Order: sequence, then structure tokens, then C-alpha cells
Amino acid sequence: MASVNKVTIIGNLGRDPENRYLPGGEQVTSISVATTENWTDKQSGEKKSLTEWHRISFFGKLAEIAGQYLKKGSPVYVEGKLRTQKYTDRDGIERYQTNIIASTMQMLGSKQDSGNSGQNGSQNNGRNSYSEAKQTGRRPAPPPAQSDMDDDIPF
Repeated sequence: MASVNKVTIIGNLGRDPENRYLPGGEQVTSISVATTENWTDKQSGEKKSLTEWHRISFFGKLAEIAGQYLKKGSPVYVEGKLRTQKYTDRDGIERYQTNIIASTMQMLGSKQDSGNSGQNGSQNNGRNSYSEAKQTGRRPAPPPAQSDMDDDIPF
């Protein structure tokens, strides 16, 4: 049976991105994103909320973009996969840490929110142009022009 490891997160950065470099020179950018769930308790009528924090890592060109344009508080959409790593802490206790390895990132909000100059991705139908370029090896084509042609479609 096939399996899928895919995560979609929409939330706000809890701190500025952290940039570091692998020995080969590739940039790695890490961010922490908060997602908040709000609901009303059925018994008491009290409003409640639960905030989850997600660690997200970007690599290569996507890391450069995230490191340059994202700031604390920025709203962001991220797609990626879960990766769990086992490590031993300072006290010798084995622990596990789950991160999201990002494959697509979309900056949300206004230009002022993200600090970018017109690169909010509204022209690419919600897809990240870096993700497309990575998959195809070339720049994405512009969206096709709308046509009012009545082809021989039977409906």
C-alpha cells in the first residue's frame, strides 16, 4: 500500500528566521510557526484556544527566500513532510524531535506584513515558483490566457 507524508501549515512566525549553512555552503533556514485553534466549551460557554508550535526547516533557494523575507509575526503557508530525529540530550536521555521539511512556502498578508516588494505570489495561483522550478528544472510558464472559444464540448 502507498503512503503519504505531507503537512500543510498556515500560521504566524514566533521569532525571526535562523539562518545557518551546511559544510557544502547550502543555506538552511529554520522558523517556528504558531497555529491556534479556537472553540467554545459546550458546557461552560467559555471561549478556549490551543496554540501549537511547529519547527520548519527550509533548504537551498527556498531557505534564502524565507531567511530574507520572513520576519517575526509574518503569516505564512508552508507545505512539506514530517521528519523525526532521535538525539541524546545533555543528561544522556534519548529524545525525539519532529520537524517539517518545507517544499513549498507562500508568504501571506499584505506587502507591509511580510516586508517584501511585490513577491507575495498572487500571480502564481498559490504555487511557489521555486517549487515549480525545482520540479521542472526551468522557470514556470505564465498562466494561460482566458479564452471564450466554444470548442466541440458536448455540455
